[in-house]
Amino acid sequence: MNPEMEKIDDVVASLTSPGQPFELDEVEIDGVRYRNFAALPPNLGHYCRLMRQHAEKDFAVYREERYTFGETWQHSAAFATALVQRFGVGRGDRVAILSRNNPQWMMAFIAAVSVGAVVVPMNAWWTTEELDYGFGDSGARVVVADRERVERLAPIVDRHGLRVIAIDDCSDSGVGHTAFGALLEECAGAEMPDIEVALDDPATIMYTSGSTGHPKGALSSHRGILSALFSWVVLGQAIKLTAAESGAAGRYPPAGLLTIPLFHCTASHSAFLMSLLIGRKLVIMHKWDAQEALRLIEEERITWFNGVPTMSAELQAAAEDSSRDLSSLAEIMAGGAARPPGQVGKIAGTFRRSRPGIGYGLTETNALGTVNAGTLYLAKPGSAGRTVPPVTEIRSVDEGGNALPAGERGEVCIKSPANIRGYWNKPDATAEAFVDGWFHTGDVGYLDEDGFLYIVDRIKEIIIRGGENISCLEVEAAIYSHPDVFEAAVFGLPDERLGEIVGAAVVLREGAGMNAGQLRDFLAAHLAGFKIPAHIWFRTEQLPRIASGKIFKRQLRTDYAAQLSDRA
Repeated sequence: MNPEMEKIDDVVASLTSPGQPFELDEVEIDGVRYRNFAALPPNLGHYCRLMRQHAEKDFAVYREERYTFGETWQHSAAFATALVQRFGVGRGDRVAILSRNNPQWMMAFIAAVSVGAVVVPMNAWWTTEELDYGFGDSGARVVVADRERVERLAPIVDRHGLRVIAIDDCSDSGVGHTAFGALLEECAGAEMPDIEVALDDPATIMYTSGSTGHPKGALSSHRGILSALFSWVVLGQAIKLTAAESGAAGRYPPAGLLTIPLFHCTASHSAFLMSLLIGRKLVIMHKWDAQEALRLIEEERITWFNGVPTMSAELQAAAEDSSRDLSSLAEIMAGGAARPPGQVGKIAGTFRRSRPGIGYGLTETNALGTVNAGTLYLAKPGSAGRTVPPVTEIRSVDEGGNALPAGERGEVCIKSPANIRGYWNKPDATAEAFVDGWFHTGDVGYLDEDGFLYIVDRIKEIIIRGGENISCLEVEAAIYSHPDVFEAAVFGLPDERLGEIVGAAVVLREGAGMNAGQLRDFLAAHLAGFKIPAHIWFRTEQLPRIASGKIFKRQLRTDYAAQLSDRA
């Protein structure tokens, strides 16, 4: 075993041994036994109280707004009091948050979970029609929203009996509402309501992206989210202690750049909720822009960055020509999609004091899964990493659900107390996805002999061309290996003779020139002939994305299939 891996494993074993802060036991949930943290806080509300130990430190920075941990807690307590006294919110009631990232989003979350409500972080880019479905499905009747979303709610407020709390000035919107700021003033100085909330009570309903069909509401318990948070703390402590032994300690107070929407658990959990415990300042970007990100990194001494791989690629490209002082940046994480292996070395080469990293997890696992970072990531840049210890198990299985040995591809399955309780109002979908505690991810992958996970495709995104299975990720990786390629997406297109053929949309780096024939000639050295795209479209604009930042392949597939149909 790699010496670094061995040291990390030894520290994890020590931290989780009997009598230690992260001691393990077992718990039974819905008839399934799991490894479990013996000393979890009673609920998320109690966990949030830990932020008070950092009271004087800056917590949230957004444009001209700046709040300390202490101020954020006080505002959260005031808002929680208003939810209970003015809106009658009680244990189990759903409270929706519908807004761009801002400090008030986080205050509302802390307040709602502290009083036992179920937080419903809704996708801020949903249309009115999609919101209509979300409110009908979740049953949320209180919603905290910013101005743009308040206006979008107007046609459905009466139908769902919504009580709107507006973050921004919406006095001219025509939608009945209560101002968020007015509630804070009205209840200023109030203590956080003391409401009994059980560890296995529901805490959040987080909707899947909805890129196909109606989204599913992933119902998580307080235990589920806390299990994910504690797992990352254990791994972080192990890495920190290992780094301390090697003399690589942090030079700046923890500060993160928040670029991912908070309605995704990657942001709400690993960025926001983790920061409450470790005292990390969060600098919130209104909109992603690489140059603005560089400015904020320099001015706010950002130490931690997390975004989809495209963001870190753009950050790296911008940093190459920048004179800004980026020396504070210690970690450059990515998630939500595979990072092309070639990017890993580029990031490490540009940010020489930083550790590149990637995480793999899903909404259904509260973002808990694997992590690959630092020298281990450089050694295996194509891997999503090793399983995050100590309560999570990962395996790949065949079509019969049998665990496969190292190196054999199958469906990736994850078992952990962090897994959600199921899909809200969808028992059939729950039963299909969760079997004996194992969540069937729909991802195809394998574990190598060192326990590193490799994701090779989505089960439903494999292109079947004349009976031959083609991995979209494999073709994309080959395209990305061309130095002139900035972005690429590969997808299946309908074909009368073969069933499906390979299509690709490509964005070239600025100033580069290449045609489809030249790219196919290049790919011929890397791929079997049947894997080379039959149709290649070059675009000057960025590839379309869903709200999480992932490339919207369904749209590309639909648009280009229509083009081919029109030609026929």
